[in-house]
Amino acid sequence: MHRGGTSALNRAARWRVAPGVPNTSRVAGLDGIRGLAAVFVVLNHIFLRAWPGYPVDHAPLWASELDYGRFAVVVFIAVSGFSLGLAPARSGWRFGSLTTFAHRRAWRILPPYWAALAYSLVMTWYVLAQPGWARPDGKSVLVYGMLVQDVIPAGIPNRAFWSIAIEAQLYVLLLALLVIIRRTGAFVMAAVVAAIVVSTGLLAPHWALMNDAVLKFIPDLAVVFAVGVLAAGVVTAGDRLRCRPWGWYSLVAAAPVVALLAVKGTTWTNEHLFWVDLAWAPAVGSFLAALGTSRPRPVLRLLAARPLRSLGSFSYSLYLTHAPIVIAVSYGLVLGRVPSGTATFLVLTAILLPVTIGFAWLFATVFELPFQRHRGWAPLRDSLRGTSIPAISAARRPARTCAPARGRASHSRADAT
Repeated sequence: MHRGGTSALNRAARWRVAPGVPNTSRVAGLDGIRGLAAVFVVLNHIFLRAWPGYPVDHAPLWASELDYGRFAVVVFIAVSGFSLGLAPARSGWRFGSLTTFAHRRAWRILPPYWAALAYSLVMTWYVLAQPGWARPDGKSVLVYGMLVQDVIPAGIPNRAFWSIAIEAQLYVLLLALLVIIRRTGAFVMAAVVAAIVVSTGLLAPHWALMNDAVLKFIPDLAVVFAVGVLAAGVVTAGDRLRCRPWGWYSLVAAAPVVALLAVKGTTWTNEHLFWVDLAWAPAVGSFLAALGTSRPRPVLRLLAARPLRSLGSFSYSLYLTHAPIVIAVSYGLVLGRVPSGTATFLVLTAILLPVTIGFAWLFATVFELPFQRHRGWAPLRDSLRGTSIPAISAARRPARTCAPARGRASHSRADAT
């Protein structure tokens, strides 16, 4: 894609949202993906208690796939890049107000995160801590509260928090990605990020400082994020690009990765997560592009079904709060009282899935969902006093499909953020 060319993505980059037209609808299926990914993380943490010894896998074949907990994080990061990229893609890859973006991200991410941090500290200090971990202290409160846990080592209050710091830093990277897209195009942006990260991965084993940086900052997830942004560009491009068989592209891209994991096994996979993350990126990005163009319909209907959609609405809370409950139930009630392995896994799953999901829903009701529905302190205070005027939500508009259109195709203005 050359600068100033006429590719579909560059044509989309010149399109602008009409002034005063609100972005009201969401890409169907995203909440379902988030919900399934969050449940997979819970099952992965149950798996690790039933068959300890990570990165070595001691589980039977039927359960071994649950050792790939990192894949859920890859999905979360790709969905984040996709949803955050849709609005800029529909407005010429322009960012709008940096202050507004920072406020919206902080308002959406920090209140439930800080509440989960407080809850995790209470669970660790007064209920049960993970055996073998350094006990969190005042330094942990500052480090994790400021989202710099990947930079400064400290006692861990909640193992799931590692990816929250990475995601916050990717929000800053988004600005640079948009600049590259405006100058060169979305495909070039993804290629540039991938080239930098792959070069880093190749050099890291030979340079101790770079190797430490790779372990701390997980740069492979930057490629996953960039591919998510690229997928957002596909959704807003012209029909020639949108109507390509992205679902099939996703299957083709996933097939060699699945074959590699089957041949190498989970132990090898867990020792090569950097490269496995990169290998998953094209498949996940293509799948998001397929969903964004309303295909394949059966998968879309499944992901948009009410139970998964509801679960996805508080998936962030489930991700934030499940780990202390898993630790408390595992080490306080089950381990040592139930035969290890399959029996432990089944007992923990039967207890922890309903408990963690139920608690996450209650947590989200207080600390997450109100901050989604109200975009500032004033409307939030009014809602708590029962004096706010309910917003009139626009009807959900389906994403533009690839059926032949009469006349000039119109662009969807759905907002997936």
